[in-house]
Order: sequence, then C-alpha cells, then structure tokens
Amino acid sequence: MSKHTSMLGAAGVISIAVIAGGCASSVERPDGELRSAESAIQQAVSSDARDFEPVLLNQAQNRVADAEELINREQYLDASRLLEKAAVDAQLAGARSETAKARQAVDEVNRNIESLRKRIDERQ
Repeated sequence: MSKHTSMLGAAGVISIAVIAGGCASSVERPDGELRSAESAIQQAVSSDARDFEPVLLNQAQNRVADAEELINREQYLDASRLLEKAAVDAQLAGARSETAKARQAVDEVNRNIESLRKRIDERQ
C-alpha cells in the first residue's frame, strides 16, 4: 500500500505543479496596459506635469521602466499591476497640473479685477 500511496502523492504533486504552471503562463503580456500608461504619461507631460508635479510624473515613468524589465523577464502579472499604478500616477500628475494652472489663472483674474477696482476708485 505504501508504494501505491507514494505514487498517488507524487501524481498529486505533479498535478498541482502543472496547474500552478498553467495559471502562471496564462497571464498575457500587458502590452495594452503599457500603451495606456505611456499615453497617460504623455498626457501628463502635455499638461505641464514636469513643471507642476515632477515627482509624481517621475514616479510614473520609473514604474513604467520597472514594468518593462518585468515584461522582459515574463513576469506579466507584476508588470501589469505596476503599469496600472503608473497610469494612475500619471493621470493624477496631469490632473494636479491642470488644477494648478487653473488656480494661477484665477489668481491672475483676481489681480486684474483688483487693479481695475483701484483705477475706478482713483477716478472718483
């Protein structure tokens, strides 16, 4: 019986290894996520994130570079997760940049209004 039991145990271990290997290889290359993250970074750059959110933009770029290394090592699941984080970082950098530019525009309008008020007061 022990010979039979050990063969069943070996078969079980082999089955688990095959199933685990199948799961690991079923993850596809995250090419779509890579394009999405790179696009988000380009949009952030277009939103002047280099000026307003350079740290966050740099973090997104570093995550993409790290993900590319993981893709080269066929660690697609980890790369995919990192690319999702990179895309979110880039989107946040872009949104914060747009917010900062809007605040600057509001401040400029307020300064102009105050200047006009002073001129009106001086004339009266």
